[in-house]
Order: sequence, then structure tokens, then C-alpha cells
Amino acid sequence: MENTKKQLIKLLKENNIVKYGKFTLSSGKESNYYVDMKKAITDPIILSKIAEIIYEKLDVNDIDKVAGPALGAIPIVTAVSILSSIPMLMIRKEKKGYGTSELIEGDLKKDDKVIVFEDVTTTGGSLIKAIKAVSENGGLVQKAFVIVDRDEGAIDNLKREGIILEPLVSVNDFL
Repeated sequence: MENTKKQLIKLLKENNIVKYGKFTLSSGKESNYYVDMKKAITDPIILSKIAEIIYEKLDVNDIDKVAGPALGAIPIVTAVSILSSIPMLMIRKEKKGYGTSELIEGDLKKDDKVIVFEDVTTTGGSLIKAIKAVSENGGLVQKAFVIVDRDEGAIDNLKREGIILEPLVSVNDFL
């Protein structure tokens, strides 16, 4: 397992996933670096490595659905769903005003056990919002995975919500 983590870090470094400069994060915080996971998750080699690492950590017999918020988590959720044969859910940032007007796309049933994925976390705000959407629609979430955690409070914030957040890597693995 440690070897696959090192392989992932190597792939992320080789593809210059961490950018330096002045950035505003989705949390609203200013940062002197940015983790460009959209670049990573659109690369099939990196995406398949991420799915492989997550798959190794899952008890596929104890999960009904895999889910993630749009946009960043959807390639990850899709890759894990294909590898594990676990159906997926896509969580919108907000309900759309047309069609079915659903916040969650996919077949979420009451008491489905759901694992939620995210590409990057800072404070965990968007991940908490996604988890609440699943819970409010009958799903049971105990765990979430993030590809890169920025070590700025997400793990503790999710713990306060009763959710274990497991990062595949920490930004400190790069800096």
C-alpha cells in the first residue's frame, strides 16, 4: 500500500500538479500554492492509479454506492465505480431548475451505505455539503476519501460531523 502511495506522489509531482503563485481557494482562503487536481484527474494514468488505491481500501461488500460532488470528484467516482462495480451517485452543487430538479443523480435508496470522494480538501466545506445532501436523501455516509488534503482543517471538520476522512496523500507529501 505504501508503494502505491509513493507511485501516486511521483505521478502527481511529475505532472506538476502543485502550482506556486497567488491563488484564492474554493474555501475563500488565499494561498501561495494550488493543487491542480483537475489536471491530474483528466490524465488516465493518474486517474487509474487513484481508483486502484481507493479500490484496495474499500470493503466492496459493505458499500451500496460511491458518490462525489461535481465537478472534481466525478471522474474519481466514475473510475472507482467501474473498477468496483459499485453504482455511483453524482451530487450537484445545487438543484437544477429543469428536468427532474434532483440534487443527487443516480439511484440512492434509503439506508444505502455510501462512500463519498473529493479531489482536494482545504476546510472540507464542499465535502460536508455533499455528505449532508446524501444523508438528507436517506443515504448513510461514515467515510470519505480525498486524493489530496491541504491539512487546513478538513479532517477535524469532518470528524465533528461524524465522518472519517481518509486522504490518499497530504499536501505535505509535496512541499
